[in-house]
Amino acid sequence: MTTALAIAASSSGNFLIFNAGSSSLKFALFGGEAAPVCVLSGGIDRIGLPESTFTLRKTGSQQTESAGISAPNHVSCLDYLLKRLAESTGAGGICAIGHRVVHGGPRYAEPQVVDLEMIDELRRICPFAPEHLPAEIGLITALAERFPHVPQVACFDTAFHRDLPRVARLLPIPRRYEAAGVRRYGFHGLSYEFLMQELARLASPETANGRIILAHLGNGASLAAVRQAVVLCAEQSKALLIR
Repeated sequence: MTTALAIAASSSGNFLIFNAGSSSLKFALFGGEAAPVCVLSGGIDRIGLPESTFTLRKTGSQQTESAGISAPNHVSCLDYLLKRLAESTGAGGICAIGHRVVHGGPRYAEPQVVDLEMIDELRRICPFAPEHLPAEIGLITALAERFPHVPQVACFDTAFHRDLPRVARLLPIPRRYEAAGVRRYGFHGLSYEFLMQELARLASPETANGRIILAHLGNGASLAAVRQAVVLCAEQSKALLIR
């Protein structure tokens, strides 16, 4: 991650971060150079549904701004969102854009600067995450049109699970599907990475290096078993329900 972000952060300005869900879009704006700090954050909920809402909160403020908007899809929200960011900060330009991307498939196991080759690969693996990847791809390409000279960095939720043992990756299906990339990848990896960092900070590095069970509980749920900072097993919500 450090390498990709270092490339993207080669010029001064603001960092705009996106987390696109199936019907939501969270964002945050970071400013500063040596140690970027969050200037504001917010989100758009109920995308593709009636009564979509836009919220924005400046760091340090107790007040959250809220407005009803029309949001038939993620890309349609961008003009309004960018306008509100400019009105709220009056800050300089954007020097880099970061994205949480739900799936990197078998190819992407670490953060990467987005290029056309990556976009093509993400389109190819859309069946792996059909409720998320199309919206994320649309957002990335729309931002590339608006900010053609601003680098974008993709951080993959599946990257945290890149060292899953083969026995944990395999699904109980014919092996020919594995050759096509169909296997267990693990999800919510960015959330788990944050939890591991916080565990080391709040408890100790030794604790975080032990035997850990991590849980991500929300609209999507998953579990991960970690030992010595390596993922040994990952389960998604449907598997949890079946068991």
